[in-house]
Amino acid sequence: MNFYTRKLIKPEDLNAGNTLFGGSLLRWLDEEAAIYAIIQLGTKRVVTKFISEINFVSSVRQAEIIELGIKATHFGTTSLTLTCQVRNKLTQQLILTIDKMVFVAVDENGRPAPHGKTAITYTDERLREME
Repeated sequence: MNFYTRKLIKPEDLNAGNTLFGGSLLRWLDEEAAIYAIIQLGTKRVVTKFISEINFVSSVRQAEIIELGIKATHFGTTSLTLTCQVRNKLTQQLILTIDKMVFVAVDENGRPAPHGKTAITYTDERLREME
């Protein structure tokens, strides 16, 4: 799994209990996963079709740094299935896991469109070495 994005937890990201608001984390993860799907599928248009159980493993506090990890696990005709993790950058403690996020490539009318991909595409040779 590759961890591309890091976030510094700021006061505006916190809930009433002074821990990271889950909605903020899910927004960041959905955006990062969509970017990953767009790059993998080589299309500008993807939609989130399905998110499996979201497992919040531990909390995050202000000033901590988290990183979002994503990996493609299955290529369908119009879809891409990903697995996701969020962890604390410094301690490596797991924060959240999602077993399946499914994105679908769509045409300009919002209908599913075949993408023609069958394997992970590397946009940076350094990433190939990390897999």
